[in-house]
Amino acid sequence: MLSVEGLQRPGLAPATLDVAGGECVGLSGPSGAGKTLLLRAIADLDENTGEVFCAGVARSALPAPAWRRRVTYLAANAGWWAEEVGEHFDDATNPAQMLAQLGLPATALEWPIARLSTGERQRLALLRALVQEPQVLLLDEPTSGLDPEAMAAVEGLLSQCLEAGVAILLVSHSVEQIQRLARRRLCLEGGLLRELGQ
Repeated sequence: MLSVEGLQRPGLAPATLDVAGGECVGLSGPSGAGKTLLLRAIADLDENTGEVFCAGVARSALPAPAWRRRVTYLAANAGWWAEEVGEHFDDATNPAQMLAQLGLPATALEWPIARLSTGERQRLALLRALVQEPQVLLLDEPTSGLDPEAMAAVEGLLSQCLEAGVAILLVSHSVEQIQRLARRRLCLEGGLLRELGQ
């Protein structure tokens, strides 16, 4: 599903990796090692060289917005540009079921962004990413601000995404979370990417 070939940018040595549809690959490494740089480069949010493919389609063949709908990056602290949650969702979208799965009421779409806790922001940002129906999810610490119950809900939803064939590259400081979700593990240290044995 996702194929990265010789992706490079300042702070990141040439990286090559593959993530199959329905597979979660965990990415770990010390702070400042370049994990976020790698995800942002794959999503084409920062200048980089190399090539990335999604389901055989080259990133260079698509306009950036179309690529990012297919290959969606979720930052640890996602941005919000309007005053209310619902303004960040397309009118044709009905995320009620996923809201419930994430432990949030349907009225959450009416909440002002300013009243959201860190954990609510993280869950709603994930929902915002999922309603685009991406083929690949690039997740940067998606549960760092969550309590165990909310974390379990997020992991349950991600497991459903995997069952539906979505490819996930997951950055997490939690070895336990990576063990629960990922088939393979990669480590990024000093800008160098390597595969870890299971």
